[in-house]
Parts: sequence; structure tokens; C-alpha cells
Amino acid sequence: MNENHVVMCQSCSMPLMNETDKGTTADGSLSSEYCKHCFEAGKFIGYETLEEAIADSVNFAEVAGMTKEEMLASAKAILPTLKRWQN
Repeated sequence: MNENHVVMCQSCSMPLMNETDKGTTADGSLSSEYCKHCFEAGKFIGYETLEEAIADSVNFAEVAGMTKEEMLASAKAILPTLKRWQN
């Protein structure tokens, strides 16, 4: 794997930069796919629908260094491609 490759949460696209960012599986081990804000004890927490996740993304625009409009456009492009929303 490319050492510059950043793994992202397969629910919200948050970068999983270190162990403290990761959610937990049912057995308590760290998830390699989901962040602590989306996945706990092997279950999804938070958003029930893709549309809710996209709408809420604007709340993270400032921390991501984007305008709300840029963040919304990014979420609309990225979130539907993530594992959680592939049903």
C-alpha cells in the first residue's frame, strides 16, 4: 500500500489517521473500515440514511477547510461510493 494513502471511514469519509479515530467491532477490536463517530461495538451509530449523512456533512465544512457548498458537493460525490451506502 502507498504510505501516503489515507484510509477513510466507509460511512462518512473521515480520514482514519490513527487508532483513536477508529470505531470498534463487536468483539471490541478496532475497525479498519469505520470511524468512532459511525461505528461502535459492531453497529452503526448516527445516520439512518445516506441523505441524512449528506445533509449533515455541511456541519464539518469548516474543519475540512471548505465552504458549506463545497462540502455538500463533495459529500454528494463521495458518500454514495462508500461501503456503508452500497445497498
